[in-house]
Amino acid sequence: MTQVEGALARALAENPGVVIEEAAKTHGVTPRQVIEALPAEMRTIGPGGAFVEAMVDIGSWGDVTFIVHTDDGIFEASGRVPSGEVGRGYYNVPGGGALHGHLRHERCGGVAFVERSFMGRSSAFVAFLNVDGGIMFKVFVGRDEARNMKADQLAAFAKLRERVCKTG
Repeated sequence: MTQVEGALARALAENPGVVIEEAAKTHGVTPRQVIEALPAEMRTIGPGGAFVEAMVDIGSWGDVTFIVHTDDGIFEASGRVPSGEVGRGYYNVPGGGALHGHLRHERCGGVAFVERSFMGRSSAFVAFLNVDGGIMFKVFVGRDEARNMKADQLAAFAKLRERVCKTG
């Protein structure tokens, strides 16, 4: 283990709910390396080729929070993520809601499933990792009126993780 990996592992042991992108910047690593350094029970990473399968499945979950985090801001859209389709080199998310656009699915280098405490609450999200180790975007399991994760979405998250990250 390098000195940087050791410092990152210690920092995550002390605060596993740290903002992944901030930890990456602080330690001079990629966000993927931060996710990989989380305790094993908090994360599982499947292949990037599962991008379309994961997005189609997420389209059936109902209202979720879709987040894009850049150096310049954090953008959130809440609502249903429409199931899209591949065409002209993109995974195209149709309009009609708060979220639509064109995603470079072939740049997906992994689909990470993360469950951890964040700001004092349990959270679960799917992070789509690009081939450079960055995070393309995250999709968080939705919350009910009491701000608890929706049980049906958490079950769908677990089923998708099992399918995408199956071994053997």
